[in-house]
Parts: sequence; structure tokens; C-alpha cells
Amino acid sequence: MSKILIVEDDRIISRVLKAYLVKAGYEVEQVYDGGAAIRVFEQWKPSLVLLDVLLPNRDGWMILRTIRQSSACPIIMLTALDNVEQRLKGLREGADDYLCKPFVGEEVVARVQAVLRRQSHVVTEDAAIFGQLKINYASRKVSVKGRAVALTPRDLDLLIFFSQHPNQSISREQLIDSVWGIDYEGSDRAVDLSVKRVRHLLSDWSEEEGEIATIRGLGYQFRVK
Repeated sequence: MSKILIVEDDRIISRVLKAYLVKAGYEVEQVYDGGAAIRVFEQWKPSLVLLDVLLPNRDGWMILRTIRQSSACPIIMLTALDNVEQRLKGLREGADDYLCKPFVGEEVVARVQAVLRRQSHVVTEDAAIFGQLKINYASRKVSVKGRAVALTPRDLDLLIFFSQHPNQSISREQLIDSVWGIDYEGSDRAVDLSVKRVRHLLSDWSEEEGEIATIRGLGYQFRVK
């Protein structure tokens, strides 16, 4: 179940948003103060944040920038400021979408669903996200369902290469050239063993979201939905 964090100081609006989202099948946590938003975000690890701009103690722009320093978690900004410059500022700062008050509850749910669909398969220069599997290229850290996965440097290089070539058939020779290096003189059995280890470590990753599939006679394919 996806988790939605609502950061909104208007308790009536927050309560209405929660009712619609819970009805749509989401788990919801509410924060009414900008100062507590980052702490709750880090502890609860939501799938998406609905973030108001005008908040006590710390405004939405500060929270957005802080989250973006370490996380690609999708963020939808909420504001009464129906201003093009404000919307553009939010998108430039890293927001995924923007909703102006007053809004209709069904529209909020539809926007949340759309952003989560887009976010379930995202590859950028800094990170890759495939559902509950997250690979941070900069920090070289991997997590599944929010839990850290420890890989050897070589196995991590293999996973990173796969993640950068989703849904492509890749031969063992290509993997050896790209991950082990063209001067590698060992057996291609090393590729099979590395794939086996990575599969085992990603066993909590849902098969509905993706898998490392063996292509008979060809090699492997990092299949993602």
C-alpha cells in the first residue's frame, strides 16, 4: 500500500484530503507544522508528499529543497497562490505537480495516482526507481521497500548497468565488456553467479514490478513494468 504524507496546516483541508485518499486505498499520515515535516518524512518514508506552500515554522519551499537533497520521493505542491511564477518555481525546485486551492478531492486522488504511476519507473542521471526498488547512483546505495540492500561493488555495478538498460536483452559478452572490462579473462560463469547473487538480494522486490530474466541462448533482461 502506497503511503501519502499530507503537510497542510489547515486541519479541515487536511482531514478532507485524508478521507479521499484513504477511500482510494492509500495509507495516510498528517503533519500540520513545517518544522515537523522533515522529521516525519524521514521516519515514515512516504511514497508521495502533498506539501502546502504556506506553513508555520518552515515553508513548503524549504521543505521541498531539503527533501530533494536526499530523496526523489514525488511531491505535489498545494497552494492558494494561483500564480504562474509560483507554479514554475515549484517545478524548478523539483516538485512533480502543482495543485491550486480550492481543489476537488477526486482531482487530488487522480493527480496522486498519475504521479505515482510515472514515479514507479524513473531513470535519471542521479538515480533509478522501479517501484519499490531504488538505486542511487551518486551514493551507490540500493534499497527495496525502504530497506538497504548490501551488494559487493561488482554486483552493484551489474545492477546499475541493468537499471540503465531496462527491457533490453543483454548478452553475457556485453556484461563482461561493460561491467568486468574488456580485458577480463575469466569465465562468463562469473556473470551467472553475480546475477544469481543480485536476484537473491532483491528477493523482496515484487515480481509484479520487475525481475532479472534469463533469455535462453542470449543472456539476460532487466524486465520492468
